[in-house]
Amino acid sequence: MLDPKLKVLQLVAHHGTVTAAAAALHYTPSAVSYQLRQLAEELGVELVTQRGRGIQLTAAARTVLRHAEALQAQVERARAELASIAEEPTGSFTLCGFSTAATNLLPPAAAALRERHPHLQVRVIEAEPARCFDLLLAGEADLALVINSAETPSTADERFDQQPLLDDPLDLVVPEGHRLAELPAVTLADAADEKWIVGLPGSTYHDLVRTACTAAGFTPNIAHYANEWDTGTALVAHDFGIILVPRLARLHEDWPVVRLPLHGEPAPARRLTAATRRGRRDHPAVAASLETITATASRLKALKDCPK
Repeated sequence: MLDPKLKVLQLVAHHGTVTAAAAALHYTPSAVSYQLRQLAEELGVELVTQRGRGIQLTAAARTVLRHAEALQAQVERARAELASIAEEPTGSFTLCGFSTAATNLLPPAAAALRERHPHLQVRVIEAEPARCFDLLLAGEADLALVINSAETPSTADERFDQQPLLDDPLDLVVPEGHRLAELPAVTLADAADEKWIVGLPGSTYHDLVRTACTAAGFTPNIAHYANEWDTGTALVAHDFGIILVPRLARLHEDWPVVRLPLHGEPAPARRLTAATRRGRRDHPAVAASLETITATASRLKALKDCPK
């Protein structure tokens, strides 16, 4: 219902380059450039100008984008209303989310959606939060579970409807017999002199740990990198350092490590958020998914006081 060329302009504005927008859309860069030229000719305005090796959006392009985003939200509301009066939703519906959410929250939501709407083709995609927003913008996902960070759109971004689900505390994981395991209460600052195991630079987990440690007044001494909780915990079990692990992440019970809830301020946590394109939240499939996800998240909150 919305001119595809407007979506191309939206993705170029979001990513900042034709190449990145082309990758998100699964187009070639030349195809993206061609559609931008076509849109500019149809509107009779200049949309982009060269700036060094890159491009810059013109004032006209930003005006077009403002109206395109309003149109997109209205289209989503129309689709949601049409779906709500249909006897049975059909077509496809895609949920996406980062690894922990994809493990704990998305499968129950997808299963409930499949049972409630058997004619709907339900798909799940595991992706980093920033990629989830790309999938939403490109129309390749309908609902995303994300963690907001410096790499993701702000909660005030009018292209999206973002609903907080729960705060997931971060626990400290140390080897058995570690000095911190003997303390009656542990703060993040108590671990300032330890060797740290964090995610690779650029990952959400890496930024999360660095931000938490900075808020506690120190810069972590990074000894090893591991994006997967299992890998990081295995390194901890062999006394290579310590890690922060979200409460929702489940660890092997037979590994010789101790999981410690952190006390004091700041007590690090990550906020889980459900995101849709603006106007799509009232779609029956979105509403049904959020209902299951919210219920599951509420049950998981009980884990806060009893990490395993």
